[in-house]
Amino acid sequence: DYMAPSTSWGTYGGRNIHFGIREHAMGAITNGLVLSKLRAYCSTFFTFSDYLKPAIRLSAIMEIPSLWIFTHDSIAVGEDGPTHQPIEQLAMLRAIPGFFVFRPCDANEVLESYRLLVTLKHEPAALVLTRQVVPTLDRKKYGAASGVAKGAYIIAGAPDEKPDVILMATGSEVSLMLEAHEELVKEGVKVRSVSMPCFELFKLQPMEYIRSVLPDDVRARVSVEAATQDSWGVFTGLDGEHVGMMTFGISAPAKLVQEQCGLTPRAVIDAARRVMAKRPRTLADYAVVHREWKKRNVRTH
Repeated sequence: DYMAPSTSWGTYGGRNIHFGIREHAMGAITNGLVLSKLRAYCSTFFTFSDYLKPAIRLSAIMEIPSLWIFTHDSIAVGEDGPTHQPIEQLAMLRAIPGFFVFRPCDANEVLESYRLLVTLKHEPAALVLTRQVVPTLDRKKYGAASGVAKGAYIIAGAPDEKPDVILMATGSEVSLMLEAHEELVKEGVKVRSVSMPCFELFKLQPMEYIRSVLPDDVRARVSVEAATQDSWGVFTGLDGEHVGMMTFGISAPAKLVQEQCGLTPRAVIDAARRVMAKRPRTLADYAVVHREWKKRNVRTH
């Protein structure tokens, strides 16, 4: 570690710098190191990307390959509660021009993400990771993780078959999506499931590839992500639906938080049935959720 030798914790030749709770300074220094031709990265909890935002935005403006690594990326943080549970941060980072956001679903996608990240010369990027344990998917059963190189790929379902419904997810919600996928297949539904670790990279692919993954004539689509729906509209369209977050989270064990917030395979299955029946949730349905959330019993001190 980079520390004064007198501390006995490191030397001035160390490569790791401990910033403490100083995210803005950490981000600014990371950019400075990259501008000095070093390959630097920094890391913190995802919700604290709020404090890093000015430095992240500047890395995109300067077109330098700063790497921003985040953990604890969703409501599955659990007992730490709403202050530490990211909700709107994915949409915030995805809105930055020239910035790549990678949210891999398992160890295989993490590896493939790194293969891409180390080649970037002018694009800063975020690597957004979970706190909770997620399964390492059997790639003999599911699509090859090398599909990360195109930003999104078919992870389950026959590529040459027109699906009745398309499920899309990122990160820890991919395994949840696949649980729903298996149940729908048992019901005789033709399902295509798509892992979408990097929206920005997917949008840069030839239209032929994009349409091979998301056919224009399949409008029954469900996105699944423990975050707001704002960055998903271009993929779900007017006839699709999002299973995710519309409010802040709660303080409770991770599994209970996910159940209370509607991030379950059953919620994905119900959404799939609605969009196949051409009855997706409307803005009025979302308004009801917000009104009920405002009525909740909140203890004050």
